[in-house]
Amino acid sequence: MTAAPPSRPESTLLLLVRHGETPTTGMVLPGRAPGLHLSERGRAQAGRVAERLAGLPVSGLYTSPLERTCETAEPTAARTGLEVHEEPGLIECDFGEWTGAALSELAALPQWQTVQHNPSAFCFPGGESFIQMQARIVGALGVLGRAHAGGVVVCFSHADPIKAAVAHALGTPLDLFQRIVISPGSVSAISYSEGEGPSVLMVNSTSEPLSGLRA
Repeated sequence: MTAAPPSRPESTLLLLVRHGETPTTGMVLPGRAPGLHLSERGRAQAGRVAERLAGLPVSGLYTSPLERTCETAEPTAARTGLEVHEEPGLIECDFGEWTGAALSELAALPQWQTVQHNPSAFCFPGGESFIQMQARIVGALGVLGRAHAGGVVVCFSHADPIKAAVAHALGTPLDLFQRIVISPGSVSAISYSEGEGPSVLMVNSTSEPLSGLRA
């Protein structure tokens, strides 16, 4: 009698959700400044994320400590009945002296070209480097994935950290991570299996149901 091959452990699914729109989305670099809340459209996007998760056996909810991510997580918490845990590793990049600056003004600076085309060489004045940001969120996702091995974890974060995490999972150099688009209220999915590298299942999805990720 031939022995059956050992069963493979079920993969761990991490869903990375960018917070919904705010009144300043696309106009300023808000960073970690407190007091920025979702707009009406952003609240609708947060509700849509919760609806799209229907049918998925979510085992953990985690969010950046900032108001806009916590508010985005609220409908999902209400729908799943799970407690939302704040995870500092999911927080926005520390933009230092650039925090709160208008994007139109920053785009005129010579350093902006480095941000866009050679981000691995850039550190925000008085803040964080892109390398530090990527290491931070990748490390945090690894911890959360191991804590919920085989489960589904929903992480509410910000555009740049999610882009950096997706780039890392794809094996894309950090200097090309600006080519990845992460829209407000979007979901990106990364699957982790023990002994194997990550698999990127979805990037910047804003419409379809997510239950098929566990089909």
